[in-house]
Amino acid sequence: MKILVCISKTPDTTAKIAFTDNNTKFNEAGVQFIINPYDEWYALVRALELKETLGATVHLITAGGADTEPIIRKALALGGDEAFRINTDSQDSYFIAAQIAAHAKQQDYDLILTGKETIDYNGSAIGGMVAELLDQPFISIAAKLELNGTEATVNREIEGGEEILKVTLPLVVSCQKGMAEARIPNMRGIMAARTKTLTVVGPIAADTLTAIASFELPAPKAGVKMISADNVEELVKLLHEEAKVF
Repeated sequence: MKILVCISKTPDTTAKIAFTDNNTKFNEAGVQFIINPYDEWYALVRALELKETLGATVHLITAGGADTEPIIRKALALGGDEAFRINTDSQDSYFIAAQIAAHAKQQDYDLILTGKETIDYNGSAIGGMVAELLDQPFISIAAKLELNGTEATVNREIEGGEEILKVTLPLVVSCQKGMAEARIPNMRGIMAARTKTLTVVGPIAADTLTAIASFELPAPKAGVKMISADNVEELVKLLHEEAKVF
């Protein structure tokens, strides 16, 4: 069995967000980057669990420049077998999905796993696009995945309950909380990652369907107003006129 895990580079959740070039680019100066948590904690770790129980081969793929290589090396240290980096700086979801799909067509994967979304763009688009380009089934926001031969059983949360699906491989799944438990790389994995294959490939020709017009930070939070416990009328007025709670 061959599994492909899609890996994205995202800012650490504690990073201070700022923009440059007239608010059209994210300012990366001084920012610590990590593997997108949904990709690492759920998609990658579940793939590694399947590797341990079923003897699967786990490949990793990311799209980006040379600065993404520390991220993909960490994924290799966790237990991935081989990695591929598509050398592009595009942020367009369709363009990236087309690159992943083109690679997947050459490798004949049984299962492709992504995180449900990235924590920077929150697009939730890549998995569905890859599935469409490969003409394969797609199951989103999955919380559990089990394999029995060529059949997958996938649990996903729905409004007010849970949905259990059975589908024949090949399959694309986006993963969320519940799929697996986070791991940290050990020294043996870190040392092994240095010699594992990381192949850099050029992008194929594909359409770019979106462009970033601008970024905008949320409005700053207003300061706290202290109201005396005896001044109920003022509190009611502020709740009504400013907080708009009733």
